[in-house]
Amino acid sequence: MATDRRRCTVFFCIVIFQLFSQITAKSSVIDLNEDNWYQMLEGEWMVEFFAPWCPACKALKPAWEDFASWSNDLEISVGQVDVTTSPGLSGRFMVTALPTIYHVKDGVFRQYRGSRDKDEFMNFVEERRWQEVEEVPVWKSPASFQMSVVSQFFKLSMVLRSVHSVLVEDYGLPTWGSYLVFALATILVGALLGLILVCIIDFVFPPKAPGPAPVITSAGLKADDDEEDLVEDSEVKYNVKKENLKCDVKEEVPKEETHEGEGERSDNEVDHKEEEEEKALSESEDKEKEDSQVEEDNDSQAEDDKECKNSPEVRRRRPRKD
Repeated sequence: MATDRRRCTVFFCIVIFQLFSQITAKSSVIDLNEDNWYQMLEGEWMVEFFAPWCPACKALKPAWEDFASWSNDLEISVGQVDVTTSPGLSGRFMVTALPTIYHVKDGVFRQYRGSRDKDEFMNFVEERRWQEVEEVPVWKSPASFQMSVVSQFFKLSMVLRSVHSVLVEDYGLPTWGSYLVFALATILVGALLGLILVCIIDFVFPPKAPGPAPVITSAGLKADDDEEDLVEDSEVKYNVKKENLKCDVKEEVPKEETHEGEGERSDNEVDHKEEEEEKALSESEDKEKEDSQVEEDNDSQAEDDKECKNSPEVRRRRPRKD
């Protein structure tokens, strides 16, 4: 009888010890969410990302809680994040598989990829094996601004998912009807954002007012054509006169007959005649240019007088012949 009492007492003590150890282990795991996740930026942490529906997470739970019971001895904090209730953190840490474990040391993040048992976790911390693991890049750090933006998109996705569930379950819309509502909302939001962007651009960079367009009348076009014809005619006349002048100069040069026994003309006489020919040619060219310029001025003056006479104001001023 006494032996049975002793057995019952020992069994009862063992059960109480196990319950106490489980309670202590559970209390050692720190629940992190979007409000208090900044705690892991100070000190050393081991953090698990899990989901209640994940079978691998359920298998890891006992080993993780047992590892958390040694957190005081290891001088480390052990935490866990439920991605179903904190979708923003799953986007901030780019969690693509469950469970995912991170080691954090003074704000430096490293992803744990070893075995998922208590002894391996303890050796990873005690032997400082985390120093051999590559750090998360700065641009991908969960504490960076860009990852904060990514976390907001993950939150938005969860909000849209909840809205979809309300439309389908509560309001009885079909699935395609819910997708149609989201498509129309996306188009409207995109158009609104585009309009706002255009308004901002117009405000910052206002468009320049177009200048006055040149008014071209039929008379102006005719005057331009006449001017071009006059220029062409003057050039043709100048070229013809130039050729004629060259021919005249050549004809005026006397041809000296050479006789037997007489020597050729001296080089000085030849050079003197060539200089006289070039001088006469240049004087004739200058004279032709002056004549063509005078003709152009006279033609333009005559054209202006003609336009003034034909203008409506001049016609009104003219006395009417009885």
